Amino acid sequence: MANTVLVSLVSMGTMGALFGAGLAWASRKFAVESDGRIDEVEECLPGANCGGCGYPGCRGFAEAIVTAGAPCDGCPVSSSAAASRIAEIMGVTIEESDERLVALVHCGGGHEEAKNRADYIGIDDCRAAAIVGSGAKGCEYGCLGLASCVKACPFDAIAMGPNGLPVVDGAKCTACGRCVVACPRALISLVPSSKQVHVLCRSFGRGREVRDNCTVGCIGCKACERVCEDDAIHVTDFLAEIDYTKCTNCGACAAKCPTKAIIIEGAQVKVADTVAATLEASS
Repeated sequence: MANTVLVSLVSMGTMGALFGAGLAWASRKFAVESDGRIDEVEECLPGANCGGCGYPGCRGFAEAIVTAGAPCDGCPVSSSAAASRIAEIMGVTIEESDERLVALVHCGGGHEEAKNRADYIGIDDCRAAAIVGSGAKGCEYGCLGLASCVKACPFDAIAMGPNGLPVVDGAKCTACGRCVVACPRALISLVPSSKQVHVLCRSFGRGREVRDNCTVGCIGCKACERVCEDDAIHVTDFLAEIDYTKCTNCGACAAKCPTKAIIIEGAQVKVADTVAATLEASS
């Protein structure tokens, strides 16, 4: 009996050693060489794994930079110094830009401004509400107010305001785009932080329909379009939209808008008192 056990142990030990040696040889023989730059690039990334770059985590983005030519400054969370270091590793140059993007919620119809057509009782999620009867709000394009964007933000840059609308903290926003994806009504976009004149409406309804449901909705009157000297705002399908590449923050469109669907925010935007006075006199 003892001999049988001993023989079994020796046999199993010998087989284990042989298999181990075989696996070690195979791992060396068929090993896929990894580009060391991937590790270097990954070390430059913040490790947030937010997906804002469009790739599955920081490792995925690092691999895309090295193997697929993804932009070295494609991480919305990284600093310009980190992007420069990545470009140095890759042996390329990137154009320096001081412009950063921040999330903007294109809806001003909160509890005070927008009417509800029903009470929503269901899952506390905007996507769920959009599926079940399009939510409670009378405007079928407006913010549902159930904070899906807030829950999606990994940087605590959005919070629900007292009026039932999401409020973005520009200082914390990294433009990762998670909130953009989370909104079922496509109400959030990433805009240049230097631009402070915005259309807070995404309704494609006609003027009367908009007025029936919201006091601050865009009615497509084109008053803004007529007063813009920079050709930066146009009305298409009853909705005004700003071309931020042309907008100079003059604020003329906001001063003229009869429903105040266009707003000016930020201390750096200064609209001359004569602008409003001139527009009022010409109307």
